[in-house]
Amino acid sequence: MVSGRFVALMALGVAWAPVGWAAMLGWGSLVALVAALDLALAAPITGLRFSRTPSDPVRLGVGGQSTVRVLNAGSRRWRGVVRDAWVPSAGSSPRHQACVLGSGEQRLLITELRPTRRGERPAAQLTVRSFGPAGLAGRQRRLSLPGSIRVLPAFNSRKFLPEKLARLRQLDGAVLIRQRGRGSEFDSLREYVPGDDVRAIDWRASARSSEVMVRTWRPERDRHLVLAIDTGRTSAARIGDEPRLDAALDAALLLAAVAGRAGDRVALVAADTTVRSRLGLTSGAEILPRLVTALAPLEPALVETDPQLLSSQVLRLTSKRSLVVLFSALDAASSEGGLLPAVTQLAGRHQVVVASVADPRLAELSCGRADSVAVYTAAAAEADAAQRRALSERLALLGARVIDAPPATFASVVTDAYLDLKAAGRL
Repeated sequence: MVSGRFVALMALGVAWAPVGWAAMLGWGSLVALVAALDLALAAPITGLRFSRTPSDPVRLGVGGQSTVRVLNAGSRRWRGVVRDAWVPSAGSSPRHQACVLGSGEQRLLITELRPTRRGERPAAQLTVRSFGPAGLAGRQRRLSLPGSIRVLPAFNSRKFLPEKLARLRQLDGAVLIRQRGRGSEFDSLREYVPGDDVRAIDWRASARSSEVMVRTWRPERDRHLVLAIDTGRTSAARIGDEPRLDAALDAALLLAAVAGRAGDRVALVAADTTVRSRLGLTSGAEILPRLVTALAPLEPALVETDPQLLSSQVLRLTSKRSLVVLFSALDAASSEGGLLPAVTQLAGRHQVVVASVADPRLAELSCGRADSVAVYTAAAAEADAAQRRALSERLALLGARVIDAPPATFASVVTDAYLDLKAAGRL
């Protein structure tokens, strides 16, 4: 291969054409001869040794690095350029890195990465060029140097975490949740007030007091929360700037963080026609790290989800009555063969919440009245909204709580549903 210098020198010879063709050809021959000599003096690429240091995981939107170590094991001085190419979504820079190494010397070449997509972002290939002393011509070779960087979910909903933890602390101390029949852990005795369940009366304590005393109970800790994520075709739909699946993952992380602080155990299953990720019941400080690792590689699959597979995997994760949060789409087209059977199977043994991300664009389209096209579009948007409402009502009849919220508040609303159920003693 030749460099830009060679092309510039040859162009200079063309500029001499008015002087004479012989002069131009003589100049071209001279430049070509020097370039051939330069190529002969270029260090062979076979004398270079490359190795890649594994990259640390990064959150989406946060920069990372990839480090390549190059060692000149040959006898000649190497002057060259290295391009560490990655897939476009890895956001790699700089494009090229110049390097000069004497025999036995080594150097670290650092590529800055700023990924724009979640999951495993692989390196493409390493392109190495070796130039001679004049920089006119050189050798080029493409090498395979495997590498990748794991891009974790951005967890943008962590901004809601202080608010949700504050509410959780209020629930832990509130009298509201200390009601008879709302748990199995005895808390304290208090005086009877009209409306209390007579079964809560402690007759022995009442006999020792001048008032009728009732027992209060604290809801159990160590409850089970199962996150069931549909990774089928509906999860690939883009809501705003991201797929519906990414909004579900963000909400799952916030919910798991709050549940962990509440002392509950969290499990995960993500599936469509096959299980994409599975995490057994986890508690304490391990919840978020393990959940993030399990969620990071998930990608939507353009297939119809098998509802029996998803629900059966949930039932295998826990036999204890649990809260199951099913992240899916309120898609009327597939409700009969997808969502409704899954919820029917789960609601018989668990408390179910169906969480779906609503598209704010549909609300905007339903207001269009400017022309016939806008009116037709508005009618289609209204029909879609009516189908979603009808499906939500059918799910509610099965005992499920339905959440249909836009991406901006989706994670917050899902976590509020968990806290509401906890406050009501339904977990």
